[in-house]
Order: sequence, then C-alpha cells, then structure tokens
Amino acid sequence: MLSSHAIRRTYVEFFTRRGHTQIVPSSLIPDDSSVLFTSAGMQPLIPYFSGAPHPRGRRLVDWQPCVRTSDIDEVGDESYLTLFEMLGNWSLGDYFATESLSWTLELLTGAFGLEETRLAVTVFKGDDEIPFDQGAYDRWRELGIPRERIFRYGREHNWWGPVGTHGPCGPDSEIFYWTGEQCPVSEPALDDRWLEVGNNVFISYELAPDGTYHTLPQRNVDVGMGFERIVCLLQDRRSVYETDLFAPIMALVSELTGGGEERARRIVCDHLRAATFLIGEGVTPSNVDRGYVLRRLIRRAVRQARLAGASDDLGARVADAVIDRFEDAYPYLGTQRTLIKDVLNSEEQKFAATLTRGLREIRKLVDSNARIDGRTLFWLFETHGLPPEVSAEELSRHGVDVADWQRAFGAAEQAHQQISRKGAQQRFAGGLADRSDRTVRLHTATHLLGSALRQVLGAHVHQRGSNITEERLRFDFSHDSRLSDQELAAVETLVNQAVADDLDVTRLELPRDQAEALGAEREFGQRYPETVTVYTIGEISKEFCGGPHVQRTGQIGPFRLLKQESSSAGVRRIRATVDD
Repeated sequence: MLSSHAIRRTYVEFFTRRGHTQIVPSSLIPDDSSVLFTSAGMQPLIPYFSGAPHPRGRRLVDWQPCVRTSDIDEVGDESYLTLFEMLGNWSLGDYFATESLSWTLELLTGAFGLEETRLAVTVFKGDDEIPFDQGAYDRWRELGIPRERIFRYGREHNWWGPVGTHGPCGPDSEIFYWTGEQCPVSEPALDDRWLEVGNNVFISYELAPDGTYHTLPQRNVDVGMGFERIVCLLQDRRSVYETDLFAPIMALVSELTGGGEERARRIVCDHLRAATFLIGEGVTPSNVDRGYVLRRLIRRAVRQARLAGASDDLGARVADAVIDRFEDAYPYLGTQRTLIKDVLNSEEQKFAATLTRGLREIRKLVDSNARIDGRTLFWLFETHGLPPEVSAEELSRHGVDVADWQRAFGAAEQAHQQISRKGAQQRFAGGLADRSDRTVRLHTATHLLGSALRQVLGAHVHQRGSNITEERLRFDFSHDSRLSDQELAAVETLVNQAVADDLDVTRLELPRDQAEALGAEREFGQRYPETVTVYTIGEISKEFCGGPHVQRTGQIGPFRLLKQESSSAGVRRIRATVDD
C-alpha cells in the first residue's frame, strides 16, 4: 500500500522526469481580494494562462491546499472536506492534449497501478459557441480507451471557467474509476460508483467582457487530482478519514471525546484541521470575511466535541496532531505551532461563555414556541456568536426542524457582509482603499511606523495587517502589552525624523530567496510568489511590498499618532495620519 507521502513523491517525480519544475504551494490567502480563500489548485496560476511568463518556466508541478466552505453541512460524510489538497501539473503554452492525456493515463495505470479496464473518460460535446473537443476524443481512442467508455457531456460537466465574469477558460476531459464490485456499468453522470480521479483542462479560450469567445495567444493545460481522493482509492479505504492522512488525528479525537458518533468526530477532525492551516496562514477569528469562516469552523468543532464529552484544550491538542502529520509538506505549520495553539485556546475559552448564553436563548425560543427560521439562526450568530450549524443542530435536539434554514440565513448573512466586503473588493496591495496621493503617503508611512516600533519595542514586532484610507492608516503588529505614553512619543518622533531626513524610497524586484537573505521584513501569514518586490527606505526599512509608494520620505508630510488599541490576543493596533 502506498503511503500518502509516497503518493506525493510519486506524482511530483513523475512529472519532474518529464521536464516539469516543482513549485512551492501558494498561500490559502489569495492576492485576489474578491475571494476569501484559494479554492482550486490552478487559482494561483490564472494570470499566466494569458501569456505572462512564469518565473519557474512553462512546465510546472505542485500540490496545493484549498478551502471551500459552501457545503459545510456535508462535512462528516465519506469524502467532503473543508480543507483539501490538489495535485497539479501545468503546461503554460508548451505541450497540449496529446502529451497531457497520455501522461495522465500513464500516471494512473503505471505509477499508481489502477486497472485501465475500470477507467472511463468524458469530453466536451460542444455547443453553439465552442465545438466538440475532437482532439481529446481522438487522443483517448489512440490511447486505447474504447468508444463505449468515452462519454460526451456539456458545460455542466466538461467546461472550466472563467473565474469571474470574463477571462481564460476552456473544455476539460475528466477521468473516472469504477469502484463497484462487478464490471463497470452505466456512466459517470448517472452512477456515483464512478469516482473522478483526475481532470485535464484545456485552457485555450478567453471569454471577453462582451460575452464573446476568443482564442488565447497560447494553449494551456491544467491537470488536477484530488489528493485525499487518490489516497483513499490507492489505500483501499471506504472513507478519507480512514487513510493515513487522518488516522492519527481521528484516533486522538476519539480518545478526547470518548468515542462518540462517527460523524461528529469527523466534523471535529475536519474543522480543526482546516482551522490549523488557516491560523498558520495568519487568519484570526472575527465576525467578518476569513475570520468569520474560521470562527464558525472552530466553534462548530468545539460544540460537536463537547456534546461527545470532550473537555477544554481540545483545539490545541488536535492542532498538535495536525501539525505533526502535515508539517513535512507544509513547514510553516511547525514554525507557527505556538501561535496556532494559543489562538485555538483563546477562541475555545471565549466560546465557552458564548455557548452558555446561546443555549439559554435557544431554550427560551423553544419554550415560547417562537417562530424559528434561518433569520433566527443568523440573529443567534450575530448577537450570541453561535454558528448556524450549531444552532440548527441544537434546535434539532429539541425537536425543532429548521427546514431550509440555509437560504434565509444566507440572505441575512449576505446583507451583513456586504458592508464589510465593499472595501475588500476595492483593496489594492498593502491594504489600500485607493491610490490617491494621501493614501500612498500613508502607505509609505506604515513602513516607517513598523521600523520605529521595532526600534522602540524590540525585534519581536512584526506586521499583522494594515488598512489604509485617505484619512488614516491602521497598522496591526505583534506586541502583548499597551504602549506607554513615552513609547508612543518615541515612535512618533522616529517616524517624523525619517520624514525630515527625506530618504530615498527604492524598489527592487528579485527572487524570494534572495529577498529573504537580505533580511527584508515580511507580513506574518503571507505566502509570497517566487519573484517578489522589496521596497527599501534609506538604511532603516527593507520590506516585501507590492506598493505604491512615494519616491522620497519628505513627500509623506508630518506624521501624527491618533490612538492605540488591542486588535486580538498578542496583537496591538495603531491608527495614525499625516498632515498636509
């Protein structure tokens, strides 16, 4: 039986022997502020499908963690996960369907040992705008797949993209493996015993804003395989939770909960695994955006565990098991172990009081025979911090059926989040709301502020986030105590001295490892691309940043601190402005 580690290694080595360069996994936090998480293996590479050169070449291979929470209520079945991994390989304007389909088949049947007689494939059947994918069909026939196991489907099955309203897109060809006991029957769209094991996407079109399709200047291939699904199949397990990816974590959850119902244990395992990865990427619990998702995951996991009899400190102990299992593939988890456990402990303690209040409110609603629907669940979340899944499960325990609650909850949630997302959708690199003169001056001032804080408070100070508008900057940084008036005055003086010195602000673009060797400051939790931009301000600041900046610090103007406050555990927040 191949271990999950061996499956990773086999996949990467198969393609590196065929001229592909291994790239490091991208962050779960995408550069695109219109989406919360990286949700597909190819998402970080979308800019290169239109012809932009990738710094590592035209043939690439990697594995990529992804997060999807749109179907969170399905967690607990045999395979659905909020955090999952994708094995991927790409051709960016190099080879196309002929080589790609051949290598995919060779990988599955040769390297992974699957039986070719149990395989079926699907191809795009064409429509009024895009023709039938004759090339993929013919290539499968050349490779020996019989006609009766090649199925033609429309866009709902065999088309990818674009992400958003326009951009790169194209037909795909999916590969399925028969998991039934008898000989293969039926077809993939009609029988769930056909398990999808791979997808070759031929990104050769672009949908224009006016709704018309054009051919891209280069033809690309994106191949994706669900890692957990492949591991489950190759290890002959009925559930992903029985594979070596999850077995040690599930064993610990079972120990901490005293056994309990299997679905509940799976939810705890899945949610705390996802939470561990997200906290390791710099996400902290809150009531908006990514922090909102993280909080729901943690609280639902804790409630499920406590129903089964688990005590306090569950999250940190499970996080240890997750980190032990995955830090070989994702080393940043190990380096952030202490922080991850601290955040989980803090959230678990906060939720204890929240849960007591929320359960009391649910009891009042039940006893009063109040009308309860999805809007009620949103009120319980917004006011008392109870995730909707927790509320629905609690109400079910009291015999209340909150039918179709997701729709009404989603409408209330959407209205709530619209306000917070308006700013996020307009953000530029560095947390800027716009690129006005004052905003650029304030953005450059954050570099001086970070440097001044390190001089006054110590080298432990690192940026934890920023948000900049025309009126003010907001800068979050690692520090566990309130700054004294003397410390604040010293920080303000150092920034204004740097402004008065009228220092050069210079921009460098260089490989990430070289930038790291220079000692450039980086924002915690951010995962940077192979080539990065570093801004240097005199001898006092050197920092990874996407810009924009002023050319000299004298253009910033007088700097003035407005207030300080706590942002979260171990993180302080400063608001400041510059005068004209």
